[in-house]
Amino acid sequence: MENHPDPKGDKLGMWLFLYTEIMLFTGLFILYAAYFKKYPEDFIKGGKDLQIIFGAANTILLLVSSCAVAASITAVRRSNKNLTVGLLCAAWLLGGIFLFNKYLEWSSKIRHGIYPNSPDMAAAAPGRSLFFDLYYIITGLHGLHLLVGMILLSVCAVMVQMEKINAQKYILLENSGLYWHLIDLIWIFIFPLFYLIV
Repeated sequence: MENHPDPKGDKLGMWLFLYTEIMLFTGLFILYAAYFKKYPEDFIKGGKDLQIIFGAANTILLLVSSCAVAASITAVRRSNKNLTVGLLCAAWLLGGIFLFNKYLEWSSKIRHGIYPNSPDMAAAAPGRSLFFDLYYIITGLHGLHLLVGMILLSVCAVMVQMEKINAQKYILLENSGLYWHLIDLIWIFIFPLFYLIV
């Protein structure tokens, strides 16, 4: 039986998958909102313990990386293999810097005893403990998604180099781009919830 590619079906499948990811993070954001309503002062104090410079830098990194991924799709449509690979590598590098920034931020918090079930958190107000529990869960889950996105970008870059992704066949790159843009969009919600809370 001959296998016929179905780009519309592939794209529909990707949109359905992205919908489940949106529902996952929406549930976490609703949980955040419920606890924020219960402990507003503790959440505001918790937000002041985060460094806005990390959040702002990571926002810029993801926005630029999304532009690079979008541009890579345009480049592959124009049969510009080298530019496509270069743009994917740039997006991958920006994602790596994002994760490194997150590592630095988490390390700083952990050194100061701010992590789930630490003695400091056990003695802290319930709202403060919940704020940082949600901070680690949501940003950690986002980081895992970003890591998966980086793997997808790596696979796409190799396939472009091997010409398995080209001007006639680029649905994998397009779907990977959609996933990357979703990661960016989710961060746009995370940033104000944790770093700009007042």
